[in-house]
Amino acid sequence: MVTLRCGDPAPEFALLDQSGSRVRLGDFRGRTLLVYFYPKADTPGCTTQSCAVRDARVDFSGLNLAVVGISVSAVRDQDAFDKKFGLGFPLLSDPDHAVAEAWGTWGEKSLYGKKYKGVIRSSFLVDEEGRIVDAWYKVSPKDTVPKALKALHH
Repeated sequence: MVTLRCGDPAPEFALLDQSGSRVRLGDFRGRTLLVYFYPKADTPGCTTQSCAVRDARVDFSGLNLAVVGISVSAVRDQDAFDKKFGLGFPLLSDPDHAVAEAWGTWGEKSLYGKKYKGVIRSSFLVDEEGRIVDAWYKVSPKDTVPKALKALHH
């Protein structure tokens, strides 16, 4: 499994967002980008994480920061999730988990003793040139925003 570190180039992506538009990593050149991976749209932890990012818009303003969330959920599920919670930033659909694999966020998980493969909740800060500034694997839904803000202010 890949583990991205500070200074690594962020793996490219070109995925559909909740409105069906193709979004690419290169679309964010010249801006800092917070990329967070979550297992499934509209589940408790993913809702906590996504709403925290939404609510941090004020904290992120003036930092030239863009945000994208990525999960294996279908475009229609991402759209419903965005509309239900008024998230207002791109939610990208990675149904074949190829992007999650490239970023090191696809791996073995366990629930009630049963092992399975899935998205490992993680977040990344990518600089204006497309390089990893910081990476947080197995991040708590509540820690995505505080970790990003701490990194942005250092």
